[in-house]
Amino acid sequence: MGEGLLARINSPEDLKQLDLRSLEQLAGEIRQIIVSTVEKNGGHLGANLGVVELTLALHSVLSAPRDKIIWDVGHQCYTHKLLTGRQDRFHTLRQWGGLSGFPLPSESAYDHFGVGHSSTSISAAAGMVIARDLRGEDYQVVAVIGDGALTGGMAFEALNHIGSLGRDIIVILNDNEMSITNNVGALSDYLGRIRSHSGLYQAREGLAAFLRSVPLVGQPLARLAHRVKVTLKHMLPGQLFEELGFAYLGPFDGHNIAELQRAIRAGMQRRGPVLIHVHTQKGRGHALAEENPHRYHGVGPSRSGDQDNGPTFSEVFGRTLVQLAEKDPRIVAITAAMRDGTGLGPFAQVFPARFFDVGIAEQHALGLAAGMAKEGLRPVVAIYSTFLQRGYDQVIHDLALQGLPVVLAVDRAGAVGEDGATHQGVFDISFLRPVPGLTLLAPRDGGELAAMLAWALTQEGPVAIRYPRGSAGNLAARGPFAPREPIPAVEVKPGRDGVVFTFGPMVDVALEAAESLEPKLSFSVVNMRTLKPLDQAVVRSAVEGKKYVFTLEDHVLAGGFGSGVLEVLMDMGAGKPPCRVERLGYPDGFIPHGSIQRIHQEYGLTAPQVAEALRRAVSRRKLRVAISGDAK
Repeated sequence: MGEGLLARINSPEDLKQLDLRSLEQLAGEIRQIIVSTVEKNGGHLGANLGVVELTLALHSVLSAPRDKIIWDVGHQCYTHKLLTGRQDRFHTLRQWGGLSGFPLPSESAYDHFGVGHSSTSISAAAGMVIARDLRGEDYQVVAVIGDGALTGGMAFEALNHIGSLGRDIIVILNDNEMSITNNVGALSDYLGRIRSHSGLYQAREGLAAFLRSVPLVGQPLARLAHRVKVTLKHMLPGQLFEELGFAYLGPFDGHNIAELQRAIRAGMQRRGPVLIHVHTQKGRGHALAEENPHRYHGVGPSRSGDQDNGPTFSEVFGRTLVQLAEKDPRIVAITAAMRDGTGLGPFAQVFPARFFDVGIAEQHALGLAAGMAKEGLRPVVAIYSTFLQRGYDQVIHDLALQGLPVVLAVDRAGAVGEDGATHQGVFDISFLRPVPGLTLLAPRDGGELAAMLAWALTQEGPVAIRYPRGSAGNLAARGPFAPREPIPAVEVKPGRDGVVFTFGPMVDVALEAAESLEPKLSFSVVNMRTLKPLDQAVVRSAVEGKKYVFTLEDHVLAGGFGSGVLEVLMDMGAGKPPCRVERLGYPDGFIPHGSIQRIHQEYGLTAPQVAEALRRAVSRRKLRVAISGDAK
């Protein structure tokens, strides 16, 4: 860690011994270690560089961990981790067994709430405030939420509720004018107007004092004074939050530590809900990140071995959608603050009037798509698997129940790597498989993805296409698939002894494993392609005469793909599978952070490990047959 100031900070209490100049020096040291660590390990760079001074101000004024800081999303917590006793482990950030890239209560007593998804902080903080007051305790609860996260409906639900209760809580609005890309919507415009008139805060304070001093003498004068108060009040900044029951303070310079300290102390002295509006610069102190905050929101690790070659699944999806939309004017694209991450950047450029970024609002994205589909459009909604969870009711109620032709592009399905448990896309098969009328597809490569997307846009009901993060592999054209027929499963390798049912890029893992066992053991490999409804005819024919049946998935086993195959086989055997079935996938638990390769290795999903699982199954059966004495 060197001999700088940061090396002498063991807890936030140490900050209280530093003067302003020392705190500013410390901010520079923190930026250096964040940049050097993220350049090596990958991580969220821009947001973390933007909140260094804000975090120093919070911890120098509050008494953590007694006072509780609740970070929204959590991709701005690196300074917080460095100040709370984790400097010696910071080099392990986002690595297997190392520090999480997000707040994690099991990691530190200073992390009061686990988080990785957006717009949850105010709800959690409100719950803690109510618990504090019911127990008669006395401590501060501060929620730090970005202007991007504030576009999420859950944040407004929480503001509406806690504002009406009048309890003591501080919400800090970290306004950097961005989420991952530029913010969209009326709220962003509103905050922009406040920022452009930042001097009005001083006018607000003076005018508020004046209005309080106006005497209400006589009925006519009282009515006039009331009208004047109401009129002037609505001219002041932050009125939206005032109407929701919050005292509004700001906007303040988010990189002026002294000003931030004064603002936080002022918020602590007020009673009831307080919202402190802070304006920060994303990527502060890093020239490239300041110039291109979108590019440096998240930075990949520098380890060349983890890099993929060729177009990603997201890029193939975006490119194909543009080609299809050129032929069909009904096609529209929707995303929830993930335009470039989902590959929709080219679509937005070519068809700006047919592209809709709704902000961090997955429920609205799906409801919007439902309305569009009802009126004859062909909406395609691109959402990461882990964020689709937030719109599950809309999938069932708004799309499937009404049989609407909406295509769900479920990006980042399967293990995603260093972002960890909050972001692993390993639950979508389990929660989509039970939905009546929904078709669920999984392409093996870019060629299959393009053909599946074209097929999905011809269907009369909802279709979800799940695909992973990373290289799309083979781009050779597949199909086209018949519009009015299900996409069939296909055997990619024949075999005499057993069969492995799988899908997506796991097909290549199974194929490598099976080929490594030839000629002594011969396993067929079946690429299912359609996960709901399963191709029962292919399943039945593939298991005929086989002694060993395996399923392989980059997904949890509970309710996943393997469960679906088991159901088909149970029906074949009138309640009992006609052969032994072993499922390979993730156990009942959350998948921690680490590289995708390391995660697959840890859970036995690499080709050599799959081959060994097949070999062990054969050995076990031979042993059982020998013990029973009925070998023939």
